[in-house]
Amino acid sequence: MVKDNNQASAGIVLCGGRSSRMGQPKHQLRLGSQTVLERIIETVGAVTGQVFVVGSPSQDLPSLPDGTRWIRDEEAHYGPLSGLRSGLRAVPGETAAVYLTGCDTPLLKPAVVTRIMSALTEDVDVAVVRQQGFLHPLAAVYRVSLLPQVERFLDQGELRPRRLIEASRFRVIDAESLRDIDADLESLRNMNTQEEYDSIREIVKHRENR
Repeated sequence: MVKDNNQASAGIVLCGGRSSRMGQPKHQLRLGSQTVLERIIETVGAVTGQVFVVGSPSQDLPSLPDGTRWIRDEEAHYGPLSGLRSGLRAVPGETAAVYLTGCDTPLLKPAVVTRIMSALTEDVDVAVVRQQGFLHPLAAVYRVSLLPQVERFLDQGELRPRRLIEASRFRVIDAESLRDIDADLESLRNMNTQEEYDSIREIVKHRENR
């Protein structure tokens, strides 16, 4: 799905966060007939084919769909950049790029993943969504060749994904340009609190009952 050629892509789903505001692991919460993690794996996998789930070193292993690989991060709660490193190290050698997401956007749409990945032309190494002036590092596609740069940042104690993006050749995708395929930008809607979970659960329930 990388636009400049037909090289393989993969999805990386980060689910090793503390979920402190939710009070329980977000990836285990149910939305209709699936868990949050299952929904996100299904969505990303529909575009990339292969999906890697990165959790913390001591995290209990959830049941994963066939073909999905579980990766333990090297550092507990070290942030998305550490999770990206673990995922990039795990993907097969022929993989050119990865779509990175977390476990807090369960309304993510395959069409949005496809649009973001198609923005990764041969002249850029990162394609990332920007919404109201803020970059979304977990709504982005990264070239696997960035791994050495990711490792250097972490070795230097730099944990902010934004610093990696700004140090790379990157393309910004304005969130408003996604409304033709996601009118309400649900793909960027976070679920970090019980109230947000309840709201998204009602949306999913309504759609499954139609």
